Amino acid sequence: MASSPSIAASGAPTSEAAQPPLKGAALLLLTIAAAMSTFMEILDITIANVSIPTIAGALGVSTTQGTWIISAYSVAAAIAVPLTGWLARRVGEVKLFTISVLAFTAMSTLAAFSTSLPMLVFFRLLQGLVSGPMVPLSQTLLVRNFPPEKRGAAMGLWAMTIILAPICGPLLGGYISDNYHWSWIFLINIPIGLFGGITVWTLMKNRDSAIAKIPLDYIGMGLMVVGIGSLQLMLEIGREYDWFNSAFITTLGIVALVTLTFFIVWAWTSDHPIVDLHLFRDVNFRYGVILLSVGFMTYFGSVVVFPLWLQSVMGYTAEQAGMAMSPIGLFTVILSPLIGRNIAKLNLRLLATLSFIIMGAVSLWNSFFSLDIDFWYIVAPRLIQGIGMAFFFMPVQSLMLSNITPDHMAAASGLSNFLRTLGAAMGTAISVTTWDHFATNNHARLVENVSAYSSTSQSYLSTLQAAGLTLEQAYAAVERVVTAQSYMMATNEFFFYCALAFFSLTGLVWLTKPRKMLSAPTGH
Repeated sequence: MASSPSIAASGAPTSEAAQPPLKGAALLLLTIAAAMSTFMEILDITIANVSIPTIAGALGVSTTQGTWIISAYSVAAAIAVPLTGWLARRVGEVKLFTISVLAFTAMSTLAAFSTSLPMLVFFRLLQGLVSGPMVPLSQTLLVRNFPPEKRGAAMGLWAMTIILAPICGPLLGGYISDNYHWSWIFLINIPIGLFGGITVWTLMKNRDSAIAKIPLDYIGMGLMVVGIGSLQLMLEIGREYDWFNSAFITTLGIVALVTLTFFIVWAWTSDHPIVDLHLFRDVNFRYGVILLSVGFMTYFGSVVVFPLWLQSVMGYTAEQAGMAMSPIGLFTVILSPLIGRNIAKLNLRLLATLSFIIMGAVSLWNSFFSLDIDFWYIVAPRLIQGIGMAFFFMPVQSLMLSNITPDHMAAASGLSNFLRTLGAAMGTAISVTTWDHFATNNHARLVENVSAYSSTSQSYLSTLQAAGLTLEQAYAAVERVVTAQSYMMATNEFFFYCALAFFSLTGLVWLTKPRKMLSAPTGH
């Protein structure tokens, strides 16, 4: 797809034809400010992952309830993304980006001073709502202000921040949780947000996009918010309410089904839909969105479960859990810029296939973990996974947008980014629920073998009593062993299904029919 100087990811008209690309120190400052703002926004999706046990303990709630901190942010961000194009046309891209970054910084500050889980979830929800324009508009600003011959490298840098931020989140969150108060995972956004917002506004306030009054699809927006909100809430609390044995969960499911059905019909027939579903007629976009959304959903699910397993089962501290996950970033940092610079010359389907094979193989490797593995055996697959992640984002995005015409690029970019973010949010909720469900089933099976009539059980209890434990303490010790083994088995099962998901995506890659690209795509 040839880069078009008049296309902005937000869909707003630009003034690029009248304004030449930035050069020198101004371009460097813009790149740093946009990249750091994007990094900060995506970092906040995962920085709380390894900190959930710490935050949950401090606020007096369970670890599973603590995952709302992640899901509330992700769902709100997903809902806000489709509004980016409309808002950018109403207020201007530069102004909207600046407002979004500074509002995000303010919500981060309020989240840091939360004294209860509902309060923290509320401010995380607001964080997500104001963050919607940050990622798409950061790419718009970079594409519009880099010389055409360097836009591939700019997109490689942008893609690297998208992939690297979720990896750095657990490492940074773990270090802060173990050494400082958990509120610092949000307070660190203040200097980054102020720098990003002020720098972009200073450099770009006289280069803003044109403003136009266009209608907002209020009905479509309402249906989408109610439908996605009901679906996410059902996934989050369904386990606690015994799923569809609860009238409340059943009601949420019915509301989600009805409103999302009406939303699809409305979006298909509306003159100004909030998302353009007609884009799915294009085979590359249709399969590309599935690859992107399901890939991110599976990846983010593993990013949530992995540190929970390390801390709750393996006894790792939050910092150690972050260190175990961080090696993913090594090859991502090295390979992403190279792929971005050469994206027009590469076999996109081959790269995407290799990505899913690598990530599937790593997930399969994880499914053979045990309670006695050492740190380096845990780190090794994370290192290899970084290669798969580097091959994932840019090639899949390029495949997805390869047939999209310039006049539809903004809508296609907005819709794909919306579904990618939503996939990450749903992956968080589904993964924790599934992992806990597997553990419960495994626990039930294992305790069947622990009884007063089992010679093995009696022998083990006798050994514990001989070591000085009372009978009650011995049974408690057995329960701890059974629980740990149940969650270990659940972790193996979870990653086995992740492997199946990644491997299944390789077939979809070859259903796409990409055409030769002249340069990097400019969608987000």
